[in-house]
Amino acid sequence: MIQDFADNKVLPEFDVCIVGAGPAGITVALKLGEAGLKVGLLEAGGMTFEQRSQDIYEVESIGRDLYANSTRLRFLGGTSNHWSGRCRPFVHWDFERKTVGDLPGWPISFDEMQRYLPEAMKILDLPAQGFESENGPLKGGYFEADIFALSPPTRFAEKYLEQLRDSSNIVLALNCNLTEIKLDQSDEHAVGIEVAGYDKQRHAVKSKYYIMAMGAIENSRILLNSSSLASIDAVRDMAGVGFMEHLNVGLGEFILNEYSEKKSWQYYTTEKIIEEKSVGRGNVAFGILQEITSYGRTAKIKTFLKGLVCGLGVKDKVQYLSSLHCPGEGVIGTLLEQFPKRDMNRITLSDEIDYFGLKRAKLNWQLGSDDLHTIRTIAIEIAKAFADSGLGFVKLRDYIHRDDVPLPVSPHAHHMGGTRMALDASGGVVDGNCKVFGLDNLFIVGSSVFATGGGGNPTMPLVQLALRLADYIADMAKH
Repeated sequence: MIQDFADNKVLPEFDVCIVGAGPAGITVALKLGEAGLKVGLLEAGGMTFEQRSQDIYEVESIGRDLYANSTRLRFLGGTSNHWSGRCRPFVHWDFERKTVGDLPGWPISFDEMQRYLPEAMKILDLPAQGFESENGPLKGGYFEADIFALSPPTRFAEKYLEQLRDSSNIVLALNCNLTEIKLDQSDEHAVGIEVAGYDKQRHAVKSKYYIMAMGAIENSRILLNSSSLASIDAVRDMAGVGFMEHLNVGLGEFILNEYSEKKSWQYYTTEKIIEEKSVGRGNVAFGILQEITSYGRTAKIKTFLKGLVCGLGVKDKVQYLSSLHCPGEGVIGTLLEQFPKRDMNRITLSDEIDYFGLKRAKLNWQLGSDDLHTIRTIAIEIAKAFADSGLGFVKLRDYIHRDDVPLPVSPHAHHMGGTRMALDASGGVVDGNCKVFGLDNLFIVGSSVFATGGGGNPTMPLVQLALRLADYIADMAKH
């Protein structure tokens, strides 16, 4: 059933209360509802985008611009409402690294993730043939063909709305904002959560188990804002630690040796380059531009002028117009892993207050020396491998070779870490079952628990972890 918290603030006691109705929260709710548990699914936004809800996501950014305010969506379905649909599984090697950056790697095995891959693929409407590639590896053994599959993409609010409405075991409460997590006197058990509607009236919600599924930045922010959690070592010392993004860097341009009908080539880092060059994982995409595009109020005239310039072959002589590439030229983009660090890219609290009186998140997103090493090493090595494989010639940007030229990096809107999974509280916030260290009934799910980011989009792996958590809680509820 679905109700608006503004109209009905009386919620029953649940077996499981899930906060956040994005891909992770909806996945857990549906699976636990099917298992016969009484589930509360609390969504801070409504059925569609509203500015009053989106404004809660404002972040104080004091480093590189993460565009955190616009890359997350705060209404039913969460960020799946503008997800592009690209999926790539983690690989075995991701789970074998003992340390990544200066933090511990995954405490669970690759097989524990892999067992939920088929179910996650169905949820995300991925093709039955799975993950494919159209090209082979490059010479040298550093880069293999990237494999990926494309979801339509699945919009969780659209796909699962009817199922949520018709479920007799799920209550979906819209416009219901989590403001506080309450513990008992032992500081080991959550006894309730405090929620508020947009009238700012606060109410208590009771449940046996609580799951936070609000996204990487918001999960950390709410933990840090909850005064009763200050006594929990894992929250006090590790909440917000190890935030990661995927790095989007334009490495340069390329020209093919021979004409090809293909318009893109995708490559992925192998264990060999990771071990020999000490770099992170990632995808490098070579793409031929299909058309000239421009943006802004003068887009049409810019596109016309750029086309004229390209046709005359005088692109390099026209500096006043704008930076441009002509159709048929190739550009090289990336999706590279960022190393989690204990004292870098940490989510903390700002002095700024949101509509509900909670402190906003503050994030200083930066690149570490090992991130810069990853970018530059992968750029140089793939340029050599592309040429050695007889595919073409690569021209790298100046900032790849020169430390004195600023290195531009854009985020991929893949927010990960902050409530990372670890063996113990010295390395993270949750254990291998997504349970907060020191508490017996508070869980966190989503990409915030990622110990490493790997080299692929996070949506499919976070659905896999959501399915795994649902199984764990359903099993606990039986005993």
